[in-house]
Amino acid sequence: MKAVHSHGRADYIGILGSVLCIIHCILVPALALGSSVATHNHAHIGLISLDYLFILINGIAVYYATRDHRSIGIRVLLWSALAIFSVSLIFEGRHQVFAWLGYVGSGLLIVGHLINLYICQIAPRLKFRTR
Repeated sequence: MKAVHSHGRADYIGILGSVLCIIHCILVPALALGSSVATHNHAHIGLISLDYLFILINGIAVYYATRDHRSIGIRVLLWSALAIFSVSLIFEGRHQVFAWLGYVGSGLLIVGHLINLYICQIAPRLKFRTR
């Protein structure tokens, strides 16, 4: 019998959102160095709004991944990672440390969702069934 993971999609969406945020955070500064995007404020403001979209996507994913989860450790890990991720994206323009914390928060979100997938989908399949 296949193990059912009711919030598996939330984990996949959370992983995807975090990976896309990392790609965005790496590529946008590189593109801005070689173009006039860095000198036009209206284009820069449009790119900043993606940060809030990533916070929203990851917030929804964490909510659905943890809403009926029994493991307090996974809940704490995912919500703490989301807090680090969100605060760092909101304040990344204030100090360089927030930019690095954004990568840490995003990485923790990816790891937390992977652990959650393992606990809820892979581990139950590995148990020996006596029927």
